[in-house]
Amino acid sequence: MARILDAHYKPTVYACFMTSVSSSVTGNLSPLLFLTFRRLYGLSFADMGLLVLINFTTQLLVDLLFSFLARKLRPDLCVKLTPAVIAVGLWVFGILPVLMPAHAFLWLIVGTVIFSAGSGLAEVLTSPTVSAVPSDNSPRLLSRLHAAYAWGVVAVVVPAALFLYGFGGDLWYVLPLVFSVIPLVAFLMFVFSPIPPLSVGQERRGEASQKLPRRTLLLCVLCIFFGGASECTMAQWCSGYLEAALGIEKVWGDLFGVALFGLMLAIGRTLYSMFGRHARPCLFYGALGAAACYLVAALSPWPIVGLIACVMTGFCVSMLWPGSLIVAEKRMPHAGVVMYALMAAGGDLGASLVPQAVGAITDAALLSARMTALAAEWSMTPEQLGMKLGMLFATLFPLACALIVCWIGRIPKPTKEEVPHGSTNP
Repeated sequence: MARILDAHYKPTVYACFMTSVSSSVTGNLSPLLFLTFRRLYGLSFADMGLLVLINFTTQLLVDLLFSFLARKLRPDLCVKLTPAVIAVGLWVFGILPVLMPAHAFLWLIVGTVIFSAGSGLAEVLTSPTVSAVPSDNSPRLLSRLHAAYAWGVVAVVVPAALFLYGFGGDLWYVLPLVFSVIPLVAFLMFVFSPIPPLSVGQERRGEASQKLPRRTLLLCVLCIFFGGASECTMAQWCSGYLEAALGIEKVWGDLFGVALFGLMLAIGRTLYSMFGRHARPCLFYGALGAAACYLVAALSPWPIVGLIACVMTGFCVSMLWPGSLIVAEKRMPHAGVVMYALMAAGGDLGASLVPQAVGAITDAALLSARMTALAAEWSMTPEQLGMKLGMLFATLFPLACALIVCWIGRIPKPTKEEVPHGSTNP
């Protein structure tokens, strides 16, 4: 980790890392339990899809609300309360459906709303908190914050999958209760840690300076929209795609697909936190690499090649989300918490809309007589062809991300007076 100039802020940084790991719990635990919920509580596939939609929608709403209310709230207090909100949501999610099984779905929704609100706050507040900490290289520190999320994905998926395999789904409630220890520890760390001053955004003077941030902010929001779409589409569809389209058994698809995707995501972000200097080239080449991986995964007739492409997508997209934040911070050094809120909203919007679009394309192919005939001609099932078409569609989003990165590079950089002390060129 980059050297922290003020040792008093080290616990603060570690608390932010723990909060980031907590967000990986809320984002990845529910999908692992869907089949269990279907068996125990009679949830339909539509009900399970609604839980995913509620998760992303709640985070998106929190991002947008905070961007409007940031000036009326105390960001330092909100930072400290964020992991507590996540812990309460996991407790509601894990305890009340068991105590009141007749209303299990209602309490699953309530728990999802609560911990998703905490995750939304974490997206908005942990990044500016880490960036505000005095450091030799805040972009590397920001990358390590997002690497903590990726390592958290591995730490959630593997133990949870093994627990469910070994003990069955009847004890599912143990998982959210055990994982709630992570945000609880983060909350206790925040209680005894100082929070650096967080700006909610400074007004810029002059007509020219007003136009430049607006254009830059729009491009950066588009960049994280396409980057979030590129990351989360594969993260959400990797397991199902490997099973349905490539014929790989689900347990192996989860362990060697989803978990290895998260591992490569973590490795990419950790490498940047150790050696990275310029975020924009990482964004550009990572986006192109992700597009190539999507293309190979969609077109390869060999399951092992498709599996490798899905896994390597994790490495290629690893810097698309944090890299967008780094570029935005360097291009708009005085934007403050409001910028992070709008960026988080853009990323969540891409992460929610595009995976749903891939699913819609797959469903449309299943209902099309022409696609059914084409699948039979190519010795595929309609489901296989539909999912491959969905993956081909997803290829467009990392390509769009690369184009936006090129556009951002043409915008004049801020003057030395506008760049905070200690910053590096993005």
